[in-house]
Amino acid sequence: MLNTTDLTLHYGGSQILHGITMEAARGEITCVMGTNGVGKTSLLKAISGTHARSGGGVTLDGGSLPIIPAHQLAHLGVGYVPQGRMIFPLLTVRENLETGLACLPRGERTVPDEIYELFPVLKEMQNRRGGDLSGGQQQQLAIGRALVTKPKLLLLDEPTEGIQPNIIQQIGRVIGYLRDQGQMAIVLVEQYFDFAYDNGDSFYVLNRGLVSFARTKADLSKAELAAAFSV
Repeated sequence: MLNTTDLTLHYGGSQILHGITMEAARGEITCVMGTNGVGKTSLLKAISGTHARSGGGVTLDGGSLPIIPAHQLAHLGVGYVPQGRMIFPLLTVRENLETGLACLPRGERTVPDEIYELFPVLKEMQNRRGGDLSGGQQQQLAIGRALVTKPKLLLLDEPTEGIQPNIIQQIGRVIGYLRDQGQMAIVLVEQYFDFAYDNGDSFYVLNRGLVSFARTKADLSKAELAAAFSV
C-alpha cells in the first residue's frame, strides 16, 4: 500500500531524515520505533504532507504521491492521527468527527455507525466539547476522526502516550480489528515497546534519521527487537 524510497526531510538548514526506504502492506501494522529525536514523527509528517519532504519518492496503492498539502493527501486516502491528538477543543465530539467528512463525496458525508461501535464513549459524549474529554477519550476521538475519512493508509503517532492502560488495550483491539479487515495499511509510531511488539507485523527502527533495523515479526524474537530498539 505504501512505499517510500530515499525519503529526505529538512527543517530549515537541518536535515532530519536521510533517505528512508520502507514499505507498509495492506492488512498489516508496520511499526516505526526508536528513541526520542530520531525522526519518527518527522517521517509521518513527510508521508502525511504536514511537512513537505525534501526529496525521495512516495507511492500509495501503486500511484505516485506528489508533494502536496495534507488536506489533498487526505482526499487520496491518507489518514493521520498526530502526536498530541490535535482535536478541536471548542467543537463537540460529533463536530470533531464531522471535520473529516470534507474528504468524502457529498453522498457519503455521514459519520459511520462503526466509529461509535469501535469507540462507544464517543456516542455517549457526542454533544460534549472535545476539550472536556479526558486524554484517553481525546485519543479515541482523534482516531475516530481519521477513520471517518475512510483511509487506505492510517498513520498513528504515539497513540498510547499519556493514556490509561484500559484505553491502551482498547486502542490495541481497534487497530487489530482494522488490520484484520484487510482494507488499509497501518503505520504505527510507538515507544511503548510491548504495545508495538504485541501489535506489529513488521518493524523499522530509526537512528539519527536513518533506518538501522528492518525485520518482520516472523523473522525475529522479542529480545532481538529490544536490542535493536535500545541501540
